[in-house]
Amino acid sequence: MIRALVIDDEMHAREEMEELLRETGSVEVLGSCANAFDALKAINKLRPEVVFLDIQMPMVNGFELLSMVHQDIMPHVVFVTAFDEYSLKAFEEKTLDYLLKPVSIERLKKTVAKLEEFLGNDTPTAFEAEKIERVPCLLGKRIKLIPLEEVEYVSAGAKGIHLVTSEDEFYTDITLKVLEDRTHFVRCHKQYLVNMKFVNEIALLENGLGMITTPSGTVPVSRRYLKIIKSKILL
Repeated sequence: MIRALVIDDEMHAREEMEELLRETGSVEVLGSCANAFDALKAINKLRPEVVFLDIQMPMVNGFELLSMVHQDIMPHVVFVTAFDEYSLKAFEEKTLDYLLKPVSIERLKKTVAKLEEFLGNDTPTAFEAEKIERVPCLLGKRIKLIPLEEVEYVSAGAKGIHLVTSEDEFYTDITLKVLEDRTHFVRCHKQYLVNMKFVNEIALLENGLGMITTPSGTVPVSRRYLKIIKSKILL
């Protein structure tokens, strides 16, 4: 059985896709998500082999969501959208397939057959994630989109990944590695990334260590990254 996750902000569309996938007899539906924030959590936890993903979703669209997924667990992608066929030509080389709404069971079975072939041949996922520009963060019972240019540094702790701005500290499900690979943040410690434009100074400590000061706090620099940080400050 193919392990799948359905992501669409419309409840009716999610339920219809789940029913169609079960009707194929070849797909195990791991769950469904109504927004990118919940979808990122589900992808990180459930590791689906494929996502059936709506492109147009509020706040964070399908492309932005995929930019937040670590490449090591990137699932195959099937876009499910109301876009017309010609608008989707540009996506064909980046994704396994796309389905136009309303989806028919006959067309879905062709997609499932293609997916079975890809998985049987261990074909890697084709989607190439773009750079991240905004980070969805949990703030109480709200999801807030934090622009990267406002983030001073990022830290990883027992409770997850936190972004620090002059306004507050925010929690995100995007991993530190993804933020390092797809943003302009610089690694300074195994648990920290820093936005160099907010570095006020760096104190050189004993044993080859350092400490960065930003407007809102301090960030440790390990021996491994001290030379890199110093070179960027001296540019």
